[in-house]
Amino acid sequence: MKYTRPLIITLPAMLAACQPGAEQPAERPNIIFIFSDDHATHAIGAYGPKNNNPELHKHVITPALDKLAAEGMLFENVFCTNSICGPSRAAILTGKHSHFNGMLRNDTIFDGSQQTFPKLFQEGGYKTAWIGKWHLFSDPTGFDDWAILTQWGQQGTYYNPIFGTSEGTKEPETGYTATLITDRAIDWLEQNRDGSRPFFLAYSHKTPHREWVPGPDEYDLYKDIDLPVPANFFDDYSNRSSAATMQEMEIARHMNERDLKLVPPAYLNEEQLAMFMEAYGPENEAFEEANLQGDELALWKYQRYVKDFLRSVTSMDKEIGRLLDYLEESGLAENTVVIYSSDQGFFLGDHGWYDKRWMYEESLRMPFIARWPGVTEPGSRNSHIVQNIDFAGTFLDMAGLPIPGDMQSLSMVPLLKGDEPEKWREYAYYHYYAYPDWHMVKPHYGIRCDRYKLIHYYTLDEWELFDLERDPDEMHSVYPDPEYSDLVSFLKEELERTRVAEGDTVEMSAPSRHYR
Repeated sequence: MKYTRPLIITLPAMLAACQPGAEQPAERPNIIFIFSDDHATHAIGAYGPKNNNPELHKHVITPALDKLAAEGMLFENVFCTNSICGPSRAAILTGKHSHFNGMLRNDTIFDGSQQTFPKLFQEGGYKTAWIGKWHLFSDPTGFDDWAILTQWGQQGTYYNPIFGTSEGTKEPETGYTATLITDRAIDWLEQNRDGSRPFFLAYSHKTPHREWVPGPDEYDLYKDIDLPVPANFFDDYSNRSSAATMQEMEIARHMNERDLKLVPPAYLNEEQLAMFMEAYGPENEAFEEANLQGDELALWKYQRYVKDFLRSVTSMDKEIGRLLDYLEESGLAENTVVIYSSDQGFFLGDHGWYDKRWMYEESLRMPFIARWPGVTEPGSRNSHIVQNIDFAGTFLDMAGLPIPGDMQSLSMVPLLKGDEPEKWREYAYYHYYAYPDWHMVKPHYGIRCDRYKLIHYYTLDEWELFDLERDPDEMHSVYPDPEYSDLVSFLKEELERTRVAEGDTVEMSAPSRHYR
């Protein structure tokens, strides 16, 4: 089998390609970036069933996001560069991979003195604000106004949050956090934005991050049904690297009582606690009496987890709908770009897992939906390979602002206009660093193109290769298969070329080994 070398866009060529042209819009658009945490694409109605559990998708309730997709463009192949919350946010802010922006892990403090796209927006005349989850540990910079969640290591709580602001930390507020974040965002649009200049607003939700607590109106969703189980829920992790057996993120073994709502959140007030106990108390009593074991216990945990995940998504979607309604009612919608994304994907029982971190599809793929009135064709879809480092350059290009030469961003504006760029990346480059850490996922890096994915677990000296056309659920690495030997050699060369082009300094000198 012979393989033609795909186009590799070197860093200088990428930077040159993403510079906006001389033509500037007559009226620069406002931009609202709706951002969530850990929202898998297969938990969004508009994305359709994209994995091994298509029946679950029928139960997803996201009318606001589905409407946004119907009115704009849905991107099918957006991938993060490092599937963990803080590093993904840093990549978005800087337009640079983790090895350049310095945010390799969640326990790093983001260097807010470095160049970010919000600072460039300020210099370009935009008013800027970030409201909601931040999770970068340093104070936001580049924003005229900000209000961020403070508790639990800046994860925030699902009820009664405390916001830190540019004016200092506030008193706890009473209510559901997604609702209070939306209240603040709408209040900023009404009271604090400067009508004489365009604005950029990041409206950032905690949801659906662990521990997946729904709003009060969604406690009873799915109460009397069992949701479909992924085909690979009882994965034995054979035919892959030994890394898959070393993780600590199995629903059956690694969820705690708080995750499973067997104990109530400590931050609830008396009234909220009563509602929580009414929703979960009888089920918890029945669970204790049943004394489930083995597969039955694992499936009970799956039902509790996936129902709460989808309930919390629906609670958030309702609040997003409230903001979108405000834009229509206020007249802002006509000249406001609205974008929805999340910091990475998430496992919903796929491979028996929850959480993210891996380069596997459920974790790697991010949602990205953009409504740009008069520019994007309603109901359109795009399949180009995009990464979260491209968001910064895209935002700047939308505003008619230059993209700095040290950003690694490609602008998605041509794609949003329905044009075919002369040059575009063939590979998404990924690198996960955080070990030892929660869930014990081994460090790895790799590339993904339209059909194949090559992953190197460099501390184990092991490799995986997946043929996504034949094996979309990534159950069988074909790395040792003689049929793929030429492709393995080819993709290793491409991985090294891409790694160098992206400026990563990790060595690839360890000998390869494909199984334990």
